[in-house]
Amino acid sequence: MEGQVVGGMLRLFRSRLPRLRAGSLQDNPRDPVKEPERPQEHCLPAFAGGQHFFEYLLVVSLKKKSSGPDYEPTITYQFPKRENLLRGQQEEEERLLGAIPLFCFPDGNEWASLTEYPRETFSFVLTNVDGSRKIGYCRRLLILDEVEKRDQISMAVIYPFMQGLREAAFPAPGKTVTLKSFIPDSGTEFISLTRPLDSHLEHVDFRSLLNCLSVEQILQIFASAVLERRIIFLAEGLSTLSQCIHAAAALLYPFSWAHTYIPVVPERLLDTVCCPTPFMVGVQMRFQQQVMESPMEEVLLVNLCEGTFLMSVGDEKEILPPKLQDDILDSLGQTTSESSTSEQLNEHVSGPFVQFFVKTVGHYASYIKREANGQGHFQERAFYKALNSKANRRFVKKFVKTQLFSLFIQEAEKSRTPPAGYFQRKILEYEEQKKHKKSREKTVK
Repeated sequence: MEGQVVGGMLRLFRSRLPRLRAGSLQDNPRDPVKEPERPQEHCLPAFAGGQHFFEYLLVVSLKKKSSGPDYEPTITYQFPKRENLLRGQQEEEERLLGAIPLFCFPDGNEWASLTEYPRETFSFVLTNVDGSRKIGYCRRLLILDEVEKRDQISMAVIYPFMQGLREAAFPAPGKTVTLKSFIPDSGTEFISLTRPLDSHLEHVDFRSLLNCLSVEQILQIFASAVLERRIIFLAEGLSTLSQCIHAAAALLYPFSWAHTYIPVVPERLLDTVCCPTPFMVGVQMRFQQQVMESPMEEVLLVNLCEGTFLMSVGDEKEILPPKLQDDILDSLGQTTSESSTSEQLNEHVSGPFVQFFVKTVGHYASYIKREANGQGHFQERAFYKALNSKANRRFVKKFVKTQLFSLFIQEAEKSRTPPAGYFQRKILEYEEQKKHKKSREKTVK
């Protein structure tokens, strides 16, 4: 969530920038602004997620190389700058900061002087060797002289807000943190940031996925992901790529994709598509030919620009149980109002897939036997044999072998009670519905 909050904060800045007059922060916008002296920062023993709203705010610019006409992405501003790091922490920071420019400019070496460039927002994911991930949200724009004059904001204004945000307590689900911010011409403002009670669809937007693909195609992508296959998305825009791949991964809730996951693959990492292990990646359309010529096996190659599958295994329509597949299609086929909010649309799209998992594996907690010390042991065979439908049973026998399910059930074995959350709430609702149905059937008899 650290990177996600940075994205929200930057949008906050953008919403306020137009209200600032050019030159209102200083007499001459060309004069350098002296950054406030930073107090020495207490270094955490590790960059653990959840202790801060974000780890870094960075400005990455294209700078001309000292030799030749080429440009390279370079970090030109960093907040905060950490000092007195231990050796291991310093090496981790160097690896992180060394990778970020590559993912901010994944276009390869096709950088040249431009007179115009459309603003674009996208995200990228950096995966550590231990499997943990850091999320980066990037806003790309071309800064011209007039834009600089209009959008310039003094570091003397930004720095206290950034420092206050970093020092604020990270809110629990459903809780709010309030920050004080001084904006020239507006005075002191109080900004409230609320963390959703349930965050499984936080910063997910299904609109791009629905605009690019049919619901039948989305269902086939879901089926491929459930069996942890290799999936490649192709698109022109970085925003489209990152939004669609995040949306596809969000359909797996309450399970999490634990394999290679790169929303936008930089050119120098295109060999990723040759990996024999599962992956979900996004590639810019300019590299389509290079991808098509790469040695790949059992891959689903999705062209988001044309709304087609360029490659597929061929059995994607047969992976899911037919009845449950039809249920998802029927639910997704119901029209939504054009005035629907992003949250309402997300619920409309995500709901049927959550219900799919409720019906197939929602009874998992009943098949975890516990020892006296509380440690649980999952009874796999009894679990899938408890399903009445043969089609559901065949699917679940395959699904329990995936890493998606294994990681989920390992966490469940450690917990004495099912975790409270959206999925558990839907399980309880479904069980209540079944009880009412049985009760009505007995009454009729």
